[in-house]
Amino acid sequence: GDVLKAETYMPEIGRYLSMTAVRLRDSEGNTVGAIQSIRDVTERRLLESRLIQAQKMEAIGTLAGGIAHDFNNILSVMIGYTEIAGSKLAGSDAANLLQNVLRAGDRAKSLINQILTFSRRADQKKRPVDFSIIAKEVLKLLRPTIPSTIEIQQEIDSTLHVMADPTQIHQVLMNLCTNAAHAMREKGGVLGIFLHDCIVPENANISADLVPGPYVKLTVFDTGAGIRPADLDRIFDPFFTTKQKGEGTGLGLSVIYGIVKECKGAIVVHSMPGEGSSFEVYIPGIGEGVKDIAEQAVSVPRGSERVLFVDDEPDVARMAGEMIEILGYSISTETSSLSALEAFRADPLRFDVVITDMTMPVMTGKDLAAELLKIRPEIPIIMCTGYSETISEQEAKQMGIGEFLMKPVSMRKMAEAIRKVLGRAPIEAPERRA
Repeated sequence: GDVLKAETYMPEIGRYLSMTAVRLRDSEGNTVGAIQSIRDVTERRLLESRLIQAQKMEAIGTLAGGIAHDFNNILSVMIGYTEIAGSKLAGSDAANLLQNVLRAGDRAKSLINQILTFSRRADQKKRPVDFSIIAKEVLKLLRPTIPSTIEIQQEIDSTLHVMADPTQIHQVLMNLCTNAAHAMREKGGVLGIFLHDCIVPENANISADLVPGPYVKLTVFDTGAGIRPADLDRIFDPFFTTKQKGEGTGLGLSVIYGIVKECKGAIVVHSMPGEGSSFEVYIPGIGEGVKDIAEQAVSVPRGSERVLFVDDEPDVARMAGEMIEILGYSISTETSSLSALEAFRADPLRFDVVITDMTMPVMTGKDLAAELLKIRPEIPIIMCTGYSETISEQEAKQMGIGEFLMKPVSMRKMAEAIRKVLGRAPIEAPERRA
């Protein structure tokens, strides 16, 4: 035709250009010239790329939501039976080994939560976290996974805690250390992990995001190839990576950046080609001596009330029944929400608390709860879910559901939720029938 169009990338200027040429002909149809125009279409190409990536993330979110329920049901059975076995073998070597199984289960649980958090922007529950404990755990996991040509230097000396999600702090450490090790995979080198408390003074030349006060400072450095100056401003951009195809998604540092910002901290990078890289993470510290909630161990609360547990997964229902029996309660389990409703309707005073799954066929946990509350408005209800966009914790509380738990639910969380909805002291249901 008489119009020719083409787009090309010009690496010399780092821009995409669109070129259009219109052929000029004389009265006999001979080409006598052309009119050419050139437009910079870099921004358009960038927007198209971002749209594609956004669509990919939406697909990841849909996939994650689809598998989360089944995935967490499997974990519920694994973690639940491990806790049951541990309680029966308390004090033995086998019980200590089972703790390793529980830790692996918790990491598996955190994996699906991380995907859901990134893809759905789910809120994370923050609590006081001992950064040094997580750093020591990461170091134990790290050594077997990196080449012996890489020497690890460590200095963990922090007494402050940080207000954060412990899983995300673990993620920050693992991602930074994995990136550092990757930078030295060919020639080896030194990987340094330092954790110290510090005070950020007024007008500190660190980051504009930091307010004066106490901080926990994490430094992860390597003696690898370093980062090119041209890439330093882009390393926190989503999907930007200098790794070869198939070696990385470009999400690691962008996720770290988001986590640190959410904690009201800052991350500073120092690097030169051939001289390695250093990442400094600052997170506000909270008072020395604050105990990690995980360390505030108290005896698991027990009771003797009657519990109706409803879950369409037989393995989950069976495991939960055994767990709740160990806690001292009388338990009835149902794998059908309709059967559970019939049992409750036949004798509304038979049960002191109902625990139901959310995602079930025919009648969801939300609908079941609504029917139960019509029959007996004061009945305490606990809702469990592996993942659901149908109902949020706030919506559940508004409709009268006492507690909203994410699967897999540990024995302690289950025990505390039951006592919370019943009132800490055991209560008697009026005119209870056998």
